[in-house]
Amino acid sequence: MSRLKEKYKNEVAPKLQEKYKYKSVMQTPKIEKIVINIGVGDATQNSKLLEGAVADLTKITGQKPVVTKARKSIAGFKVREGQSIGCKVTLRGENMYVFLDKLISIALPRVRDFRGINPKAFDGRGNYTLGIKEQLIFSEIEYDDIVKVRGMDIVFVTTTKNQEEAYDLLSYLGLPFRA
Repeated sequence: MSRLKEKYKNEVAPKLQEKYKYKSVMQTPKIEKIVINIGVGDATQNSKLLEGAVADLTKITGQKPVVTKARKSIAGFKVREGQSIGCKVTLRGENMYVFLDKLISIALPRVRDFRGINPKAFDGRGNYTLGIKEQLIFSEIEYDDIVKVRGMDIVFVTTTKNQEEAYDLLSYLGLPFRA
């Protein structure tokens, strides 16, 4: 069992249960999944860029990403319907906790001028989106191997109903929110 999953069971869940007075253990909020998405808009001109993003995401998560396709054509962006424009990975269970642990303890401290993550990026339904400007903060990525520096979105999908509970859940797990 990963370190973070143990922390959730032994520390975070009891804290949340006490604070929000849940009647059942099953009401206690938890992270359902983590979705990591890399948009590769310039793959319209060069398909090698998409392969690079897929390779990076595979190294970071240890899971093969799904290539995402455009839902509709947008002439201004030179995008046709069905064209490959990005890739994403959905992490659940053990892999999710291992990735979260790696993100909190290794990757985020490597961000330049890091002062904490924005506490305002909740969607109102208990999900949190974290934008990262470059994939180099992950220790698995070799600087010489990257095709292009790209950002990514990391979405934490929780079982909470509101922002406050989601904030408490993620901060108790160790996400460094800006004060």
